[in-house]
Amino acid sequence: MAYCSFCNKSHNVGFISTRFAGTDGVSLETAKWADVFEKVGFTTYFLAGELDQPPDRSYLVEEAHFQHPDIKDIFRNCFGARIRGRFVSQKIHELKRKIKDRLYEFIEKFNIDLIVPENALTIPLNLPLGIAITELISETGIPTIAHHHDFFWERQNLLTNAVWEYLNMAFPPHLPSIQHVVINSSADNQLSLRTGISATIIPNVMDFDTPPPVVGDFQSCGIDSNESKPTVDNYASDVRKALGVADGELLILQPTRVVKRKGIEHAIELVNRLGLKAKLVISHASGDEGYDYERRVREYSKLMRVDTYFVSNIINENRGRTKNGRKIYTLEDVYPHADLVTYPSTFEGFGNAFLEAVYFCKPIVVNTYSIYSMDIKPKGFSVIEIDGYVTDEAVRKTRKVLTDTELRNKMVQHNYETAKKYFSYSVLRKKLRNLIRDCTGCPLPEDVIVR
Repeated sequence: MAYCSFCNKSHNVGFISTRFAGTDGVSLETAKWADVFEKVGFTTYFLAGELDQPPDRSYLVEEAHFQHPDIKDIFRNCFGARIRGRFVSQKIHELKRKIKDRLYEFIEKFNIDLIVPENALTIPLNLPLGIAITELISETGIPTIAHHHDFFWERQNLLTNAVWEYLNMAFPPHLPSIQHVVINSSADNQLSLRTGISATIIPNVMDFDTPPPVVGDFQSCGIDSNESKPTVDNYASDVRKALGVADGELLILQPTRVVKRKGIEHAIELVNRLGLKAKLVISHASGDEGYDYERRVREYSKLMRVDTYFVSNIINENRGRTKNGRKIYTLEDVYPHADLVTYPSTFEGFGNAFLEAVYFCKPIVVNTYSIYSMDIKPKGFSVIEIDGYVTDEAVRKTRKVLTDTELRNKMVQHNYETAKKYFSYSVLRKKLRNLIRDCTGCPLPEDVIVR
């Protein structure tokens, strides 16, 4: 059992969500939060419907997953409709009771002092889970930090529904033992206006205090560090070949899923208009949002005569081999080999891929989605911007960045130092410090430094 470094008491933190697995934004940010908790002596545990955490810290509840058949059935009957059948209400409450019992078991088994619902009280993909967590908090008064990534009112397809009373009750709940955290200023404003709830803004972060590793000829963009830059093995030395990028070709990386709001048509048009030999590589699959948009992207690539590679079959969260023996790479294996990152999203809750590109010192083409404009751009990043469509100026600037090494190095170094100031782990530690103190009574000093 671990003990807090500052109050010499054990503190057990329970993270709760639909899943903690893979490379989705919620799972990635949860890992960063858990790392901060662990480094000050807290012990972290995880409850979800899918888990890739250590078994001795995990508590699997299959009904917590938004892909569970019963949960999907509830979702289909509640959204896109204005009334729901009585049987749907009964099913919601039956599953709520079952999940709530498991939540109580989780807290008792691991002696949880503080819970951190990760988006489970924010986006209603699993109504029974959100209601169960809300009732648990109301019944026990357990200290809670509710980490909100994207609210239901931010998604057009969720605004027509037959469950407004549940949404008002639990997504999110307004209870005295909950500290609310949002990831951007727009969410903070809307949460306050819609519910009267005040929140702390904690942006998504990356470990900019630790420069990226050296990979072959790739250098971590001249970032000063008192320690030598880490090196990695040669596993990913053949990434460009594996992705079908020939010598003399540019590797332009679109590090996202293939969903409509990612605006991948803009990346295709940009590559077409550059007039340079290049391949556009899309790292992730369509996922659970259907394949119509992927078909559209494939057709548009052919129309624009752009070599677009869909490589989700060989990019995963862990290295390995496919069934036919091909090497599987992580996204971190691929980033160092990219010449440019495209991020033309029309909407993002924050923008993890933006920070990843900055971390790996890559120039970025970004659409001016609202959160970028409000919370990221004002920090002073140097990027290639488009505003809803690709302009001649964006094409010219992109071509200049790709062909002018000095300009490119200056740009990525500036971005790295800017992100280190505003979006590093140190920012997360400072923000979490006060929340932890309020929830647990642990007297974390103002100048605590977590190594």
